[in-house]
Amino acid sequence: MRFIEAGLDVTMFARSNRFKTLKENGLQYNEKGAVKSIKVNVIDTLENDDIYDFIFVTVRYDRSESALLALQNNQSKNIVTMTNNSIGFSSWLDLVGDRLLPAFPGVGGQIKEGILYARFPPKILVTTVFGEISGIVTERVENLAKIFKTAKLPWAMNKDMRSYLITHSVSDIAMLGFLKIDNKIIDPDTANNRKTAHEITHTLKTYLRAIQKAGVAINPSAFKVVLTCPDLILDFFFMLWLRTKMVKDMMLPDYASSANNEVVQLNNDLLKFLSQNNITP
Repeated sequence: MRFIEAGLDVTMFARSNRFKTLKENGLQYNEKGAVKSIKVNVIDTLENDDIYDFIFVTVRYDRSESALLALQNNQSKNIVTMTNNSIGFSSWLDLVGDRLLPAFPGVGGQIKEGILYARFPPKILVTTVFGEISGIVTERVENLAKIFKTAKLPWAMNKDMRSYLITHSVSDIAMLGFLKIDNKIIDPDTANNRKTAHEITHTLKTYLRAIQKAGVAINPSAFKVVLTCPDLILDFFFMLWLRTKMVKDMMLPDYASSANNEVVQLNNDLLKFLSQNNITP
């Protein structure tokens, strides 16, 4: 949305009903309670010779491989994966090779009844992070930074995207794993109690220690504070967080189910990664 508003040439890929909605109504979004719309170029087929400067893959982790498989034969040189990764890049590299440019978005949101409810957290808290797997600042990384500057979106380069994404995956596993218990969406009363908050604290600390033992740097380093912070303080913080409107929105059926699918895949792959390094959390 911000790319389009900044005058950049953007094409969106969508299928079925979403394609039809975007074609007929444009990209509809909520702004302070009012529904607005912005015209967008949308396609439902991507040919191998459809060349773009950057292709942004904005699916959840559990759908990342199928999305990259669909791009395997496309000739665009830069494929930006805007999602978590808890095991490393081997399978992604097998699909798209050195075209891969890992990233993580600094914005989020939900689509409700065809309308985008975007969340733009304060840039002091979250920015879009990207970087080469090698850690080298290449020309394409600098060009990607220019796009974010043009759109006035906060961004940061990171020289160790593998560690960054594994660390971020740990936080998502801990902080979103509570959404479904025994295949049922958690109720607000259960979500708001201290037991749930402490489970988040315990999972976060346990997995952070485990990835450290596996040789993964805690990245960003601010997460190191979690390891030394008393459980009582973290429990209190997460109890406050669990009562926010953002978390209430997360407990809506569509979001909770899709987020849970991602968290399950992240957790399974993280445990596989730790096992490969002879680590038991």
